[in-house]
Amino acid sequence: MSYTIQTSVSGEFDQVVETTTDALKDEGFGILCDIDVQATLEEKLGEEFRQYRILGACNPALAHEGLNEEIELGALLPCNVIVYETNDGEVVVSAVDPQQLVGITDNSELDSISEEVADRFERVLENL
Repeated sequence: MSYTIQTSVSGEFDQVVETTTDALKDEGFGILCDIDVQATLEEKLGEEFRQYRILGACNPALAHEGLNEEIELGALLPCNVIVYETNDGEVVVSAVDPQQLVGITDNSELDSISEEVADRFERVLENL
């Protein structure tokens, strides 16, 4: 079972992160956190790692709607979008599949929200 939707993107890593952030903004998502995994592993463990960023994306209106329906949904928020460099030097942008994520709640009232987020993430990936 796949739990992400993704695409490979041509371009320099930092530019892809910026383009991804802009595309998310165009779909109503803000970035609540931006975790530089490469820098964190170097600082905390002294380990080298590929370029890898985790963007915690949130659409406030959809999050509010979901939280009103399922108060525990906050444990699954924000929706993560990752940007990383492969061993071959490709840059991949991958977003959590909100339908898979929200599916674990077993609350059908969240289906329309997860479908809306999935549609927006698909458009983000298409526009990169």
